[in-house]
Amino acid sequence: MPQISRREFEQLPLRVHGLLAGVPLHDVWAIDLPPARSGITLNEFLSVGTMHPFRCSPLVHILVNIRLALGSTFGWDREPRANAWETFASRMTTADRSKTLTVPGRREGMFRVVYRFENEQLLELINRTAHAGALSALVERANGYRYYFGVYVYNVSRITPVYMALIDPLRKLVVYPSMLRMIRERWNEAFCAYSITERLKP
Repeated sequence: MPQISRREFEQLPLRVHGLLAGVPLHDVWAIDLPPARSGITLNEFLSVGTMHPFRCSPLVHILVNIRLALGSTFGWDREPRANAWETFASRMTTADRSKTLTVPGRREGMFRVVYRFENEQLLELINRTAHAGALSALVERANGYRYYFGVYVYNVSRITPVYMALIDPLRKLVVYPSMLRMIRERWNEAFCAYSITERLKP
């Protein structure tokens, strides 16, 4: 469940490279998922969420609740005025909009959807601390699948670099490793158990 090189990520044929040109890639992570069946897409994987919801660890729950409490106290999580920022969705072309499987701007927890293609999804978060993009991608490989998670951060003020430096240790040591473990658990529940059952059928 490591951070991986930017070079590996940037060599993937993903739309995000062009769409977020000029927005710094903060870091990128990947996790290898066991083989199940061929042809599983990211959209299919994300769509099993109602049956196999993410279960955060207690520590991550505590950290998220602390962050939300601080955000509420200091007003960090208020979105700027609509005319003060530009959503990443405004960079989409007509072709992008025809391909997306989810309407841009739809809420997904604390994030908004920019687009969801078959094997690539971009979410964004804009508040007083940063304008961030969260990219998920799924790539089928010879021995299974690899799930990529990239984080883009665009400075909205002088507070952004300070804020990111403060939360980076917790992101890297606790939050993202826990999130990637949950992704593997969800994958196993959604696809691997079914795959084993099918192979055992006479």
